[in-house]
Amino acid sequence: MTKTKLLIVLVLVVGGSLLAWHWMARTPTEADDRNGSAAPTAAVAIVKRRDLGDTLSVSGAFKPFQDIEVHAKVAGYIKAIYVDVGTHVTAGQTLAILEVPELAAELAGTDAAVHAAQEQIRRAQGDLDRARSTYSAAHSAYTRLKQAADTQPGLVAQQEVDDAQAKDLGTQAQVASAEAELSGAKQQLEEAEDKKKQYTALSDYTRITAPFAGVVTVRYADTGALIAAGTSSSTQSMPVVRLAQVSVLRLVLQIPESVAPQIHVGGSIKVHVQALDHDYEGKISRFADSLDQQTRTMETEVDFQNSDGKLIPGMFCEADFVHDKKANVLTVPVEAVNRTRSGDRVFVVNSQDIVELRSVKLGQEDNTHIEVLSGLTEGERVIVGNRSEFTHGQKVLPKVVGEDAATEAGTN
Repeated sequence: MTKTKLLIVLVLVVGGSLLAWHWMARTPTEADDRNGSAAPTAAVAIVKRRDLGDTLSVSGAFKPFQDIEVHAKVAGYIKAIYVDVGTHVTAGQTLAILEVPELAAELAGTDAAVHAAQEQIRRAQGDLDRARSTYSAAHSAYTRLKQAADTQPGLVAQQEVDDAQAKDLGTQAQVASAEAELSGAKQQLEEAEDKKKQYTALSDYTRITAPFAGVVTVRYADTGALIAAGTSSSTQSMPVVRLAQVSVLRLVLQIPESVAPQIHVGGSIKVHVQALDHDYEGKISRFADSLDQQTRTMETEVDFQNSDGKLIPGMFCEADFVHDKKANVLTVPVEAVNRTRSGDRVFVVNSQDIVELRSVKLGQEDNTHIEVLSGLTEGERVIVGNRSEFTHGQKVLPKVVGEDAATEAGTN
């Protein structure tokens, strides 16, 4: 190859490289914009209707619906205990039996007193029957003598009449005395029976039972331990067990003063339990209706059914309470709004994929979305993020992002 040919080839190579570099480095033209080859991509969201409300996150902990320490009504030694930590019991189930020797002796004494009073009543009743019989005979004799003396004066000596009358009155007094003795015996029987009922009731308390269905969380005493009466004020009584109802749990939340007026029974609440990584839906069951003077919060409780036992008392959770809720309002993402002193604006991508700067009037706002009162219609597209890169009238390539992207993909 000659030098001339080499020179020509070199010139052609250098010239082609310069043309390619110039083409790649040139500024995009309006024709390019019309063809769409250099239009930037814009992330957009769809203007749509949704339920809107402010969400308050409050930490809380579960606790048993009922949680008590079971004490003995009477003092005694534990003869037998049938439960331990973790034992699930039903209402009325026997937890322990106490042995109280002196109570058994007192109960036997009341039995003897009842029998003695019943025997005394039988004797008094016999005495009363005899006294009434004697009085009846004496009264009849006196009546006959009195009638004879009145009919035929002098037929019966007055002394006999007086003696008969005295005997009549004496036997009448004996009847009254026998009736009093019978009444006293009956009263003694009532007292003995009342005392027997008292000691029988105390004897029933030697059987310690569960007041409700639950699980034993603590066992304080063992067989042979001396338990003081739970009603004694002079001694520090030791409980037998601690019992918790865990089939239903209470979630206790401290609601701030600013939100407390909006709390009402039946209000919905969403709870996330970190230990289980699971969400639960609940409704407000009750609230204190007064603020704590120190924390300026109101105690609020939500009941959760726990028949499967997955929730454990003491577990912490995050509760999201939605207040100031509005249903089916027109919204845009928070990222779409450009707030300025002159007003709120958004970039709208029209049907020709041209950017429009539009003023809007906004309403209620939560963590992710804002209510649009005017300026937008449902289904329009607004630019979210990097709004400073776009200008009014610019051609863009819209790309739906976020939750709207999945909806868009499902419809295509």
